[in-house]
Amino acid sequence: MPAETPYPFLAACRRERVPFTPVWLMRQAGRYMKEYRAFREKYSFLEMCKTPELAARITLMPVDQFGVDAAIIFADILLPLEGMGIELRFSEGEGPVVDTPVRSEEDIERLRVFEPHEDVPFVLDAIGQVRKELEGRVPLIGFSAAPFTLASYLVEGGRSRSFVRTKTLMYQNPAAWHRLMETLTRVTTRYVRSQVEAGAQAIQVFDTWVGSLGPADYEAFVLPYLRQVFQGLGLDVPLIHFATNTSGILGLMREAGGDVIGLDWRIDLGKAWNEIGHNVGVQGNLDPAVLLAPPQKIREAVRSILAAAGNRPGHIFNLGHGVLPDTPVDHVRIMVDSVHEISQR
Repeated sequence: MPAETPYPFLAACRRERVPFTPVWLMRQAGRYMKEYRAFREKYSFLEMCKTPELAARITLMPVDQFGVDAAIIFADILLPLEGMGIELRFSEGEGPVVDTPVRSEEDIERLRVFEPHEDVPFVLDAIGQVRKELEGRVPLIGFSAAPFTLASYLVEGGRSRSFVRTKTLMYQNPAAWHRLMETLTRVTTRYVRSQVEAGAQAIQVFDTWVGSLGPADYEAFVLPYLRQVFQGLGLDVPLIHFATNTSGILGLMREAGGDVIGLDWRIDLGKAWNEIGHNVGVQGNLDPAVLLAPPQKIREAVRSILAAAGNRPGHIFNLGHGVLPDTPVDHVRIMVDSVHEISQR
């Protein structure tokens, strides 16, 4: 590991000293931006994801507009599913929909082997294009869903509040569940490796819905597979482990792995960092709704989170989840500028 990393974002991931706290945002290129909406009027979401030139342009928008300290490739966590033989569509107001859910051993057996260079070449091409366009300004983050979050979409058929079908499979047919998680662990690992080979300089693993589980179920049904992902990659890039509603499983998340643990806004950043230990970085954790507040409130919230981090190496400023669609663009700029100004060392 190098003694000094030129990018503040990568340096913070490695808990090195930085001149200011780096900041980027989940969904930092999205519906709150008029430029994004203009593309969306012409193309479907999947068309934008599958057209490398469009995905690259969208990826670069927030870097050019706000001066964030990292770009994240424009894609979707569910893109690998099509390569597994799953029909995926995005419904307005409903989000991703899997019309043929995976709920039996036979369904799991029918899943195809995922080959990134054959199944998602557009993502890898977009990564290469973005790296060229960035010309060393900021690093590029790639990402993947974690095995549990992929499984939840496959089993539920889309988004869920209760995850009843997912938990039913876990409890009633644990052998089938473990077979599914083994398959999805291979998918996640292959997808992440291919992105790094294409030029991604850091990876975020999204386990967005795993907070629906209690500690015992997380430890039995999820942790072993996440550990395989994080410990089995063997990559010399920072790995960020993100999930929401995880106050009760933070220690287990840390045990699963990752150089940086992403935090949502439901827990104090300083307390969470003390709980998981200071030998790992943390990312977060502004409530996305704060960006709907007046500028002074945004600055106060930024200052409070930076104070909780205590100027300790390893903090990356981010929201606790993605930017909300109604967020004023100017408020994003105010937040980014405030983080840089207040955190100057």
